[in-house]
Amino acid sequence: MEEDCCATQLIYGDGEFNADGLDKFVKEVKLAECGISYAVVAIMGQSSGRSTLMNHLFHAKFREMDANSGRNQTTKGIWIAKCVGIEPCTIAMDLGLEGTDGKERGEDDTAFEKQSAIFALAVSDIVLINMCQESDKGLEQAAMNPLLEMVFQVVMHSFVPRKMTLLFVIHTKTPFENLEPVLREDIQKLWDGVPKPQAHNSTPFSDFFSVEVVTLSSYEEEEVAQLRQRFFHSISPGGLAGDRRGVVPASGFSFTAQQIWKVIKENKDLDLPAHKVMVATVRCEEIANRKFNQLIYDGGWLALKEAVQTGPVQGFGKRLSSILSTYLSEYDMEAIYFDEGVRNSKRQLLESKALDFVYPAYTTMLGHVHSKALEGFKVRLEELLNKREGFTSSVRTCTQSSMLEFDKGCADAAIQQANWDASRVIREKLRRDIDAHASSVYSAKLSELNVNYEKQLSASLIGPVEALLESGEKDTWASIRKLLNRETEVAVSKFSSTAVADFELDKETIAKMLQHLRDYSRNVVVKKAREEAAKIMILMKDRFSRVFNYDSDSMPRVWTEKEDIRSITKDAHSASMKLLSVMAAIRLEEKPDDIEKILFSSLIDGTVTVSSSQDRRIETSAYPLASNTWEEVSSEDTLITPVQCKSLWRQFKTETQYSITQAISAQEAYKRSNNWLPPPWAYYGNGRSCFQPIYAPTTTKKEIDDGDPLSL
Repeated sequence: MEEDCCATQLIYGDGEFNADGLDKFVKEVKLAECGISYAVVAIMGQSSGRSTLMNHLFHAKFREMDANSGRNQTTKGIWIAKCVGIEPCTIAMDLGLEGTDGKERGEDDTAFEKQSAIFALAVSDIVLINMCQESDKGLEQAAMNPLLEMVFQVVMHSFVPRKMTLLFVIHTKTPFENLEPVLREDIQKLWDGVPKPQAHNSTPFSDFFSVEVVTLSSYEEEEVAQLRQRFFHSISPGGLAGDRRGVVPASGFSFTAQQIWKVIKENKDLDLPAHKVMVATVRCEEIANRKFNQLIYDGGWLALKEAVQTGPVQGFGKRLSSILSTYLSEYDMEAIYFDEGVRNSKRQLLESKALDFVYPAYTTMLGHVHSKALEGFKVRLEELLNKREGFTSSVRTCTQSSMLEFDKGCADAAIQQANWDASRVIREKLRRDIDAHASSVYSAKLSELNVNYEKQLSASLIGPVEALLESGEKDTWASIRKLLNRETEVAVSKFSSTAVADFELDKETIAKMLQHLRDYSRNVVVKKAREEAAKIMILMKDRFSRVFNYDSDSMPRVWTEKEDIRSITKDAHSASMKLLSVMAAIRLEEKPDDIEKILFSSLIDGTVTVSSSQDRRIETSAYPLASNTWEEVSSEDTLITPVQCKSLWRQFKTETQYSITQAISAQEAYKRSNNWLPPPWAYYGNGRSCFQPIYAPTTTKKEIDDGDPLSL
């Protein structure tokens, strides 16, 4: 099936641009796919034979002049068609102008012809100059000078840096070798005589144009075929348009043509370089927007975005970089032929927009990497600490491991096209979080260590201190001091070595913590002493009971006449008083005091002897116990004040009186039970009856009741 040329009227005779028709044409011939591998060929010059020439050369279907109608315009406006069978894609443009040999032109026709010519020059790579020549006199007889002058001026003013090819097709019988030199000479003269802008006063003709000349004696197939052949690969080096410049990419041809015609119609100066930038801007923006929209709905991106919401994604950066690279590469391919500056600028905007779009997913991924690294730090640290590894060394090891894990995760999540510093920010946050957790564990472990040593101190002190206090011996507090110092130093030594080895504490911190242990151990003793002092009455009564009711072998006493209740009572009172004196004050410093002497003198002996700087003697009175402080004992170390001791002793004597009374009663009962028969020796004494009882002198119960039993 023969290929269709898709002939389309581009601009109507009234100057209206057929945008819809051009868009349809571009789609039908698939022009947008050509990149810059396409060419546009326009024809100017004498009207006779223009359309015919184009149809023969390119198999187009432009309307030709009817000879019977005379030299009237045949293709009013501008038409385009695809050159059938020519590679690369070539667009033929036929200008429906009166031509240089026209008879009648109105002002409107002249204006339209000029506008059409400028348009053709602006969009074409090759311009055919159609000429009929009867002699070898060059341009003088061809009436071509005005047309060529206009071409030269328009190109110099508007088309830099474009370069086009002028192909003169001369219908003549004159031999080519005779005509060509004359024609080239005339063209050069015309160029030299055309007024030029200052910037191009000395610019050679060859910077703007390439000139080719062919002659046709008729439309014989052989001649036409030879000329047609020259349009194959016309844009390749050595081709008709091999040295063209400033090509508009095919995808922008439709927009370019429309905008150029708009500028021309508005009689504005046509600045093709600026127009080229404008076209590149519009087209590159269109391409960039299309690629961005494709990215938004890309299946791979949507799947990756969804996956990263639930957890870390292996190969996240590589996958996302590949997706972005796909659309950026597609942009590059589609925009490759547009102005480089514009193209690169729009690419940067596309890349920036795309990166902004995917940034939340990237930060989400980094959040997962951060969480995983932090959790790994916590787990590894706990494992090492459970293995009794040193705390500080464990923190260092786990920190290095977690930071390395984070760096690897960030590298895996890194996007090739981005240069974000989010990973640095999150890395700093990870370090802060690790330090915070380590500090928390540090405090907890150090506190745990401290508590353990406190428990050890409590266990090693409470029981022994309680036993020593309840013993109420003379050396009780000396033994307590010795115990306290020994257990404290053991704990301090162990704690010091552990703290240095495991926690690498500084000297100041270690000193504070050791002082805390010393204070704690002291407080344990103080607290226990206060607890024991609070139950002094119970302890005194218990001490009294043990001394009074049990003998030295801890056997219960039998209150026979052999038992000296007075002496036993005194011993029991003394033992209880000694316990009271021990409990009266805390003596953790080796300072002498007279508490025991004062208590014994005041409450048992009846006189008070106090060692003081004046070595004075105080007679029996309640004065030493009528105070809330002990001499040379601080209030903090006072457990039972003097006045409390006096009150307690009074209560103690009252509550132990019953035991004494019971003992006396038991002894009397024992005596009575053993006095109903006289002793054997009584039967031999002074002639008395053997049945007359003889009573040994004893102290009666009444005599004891009349006296003070506690004075025994």
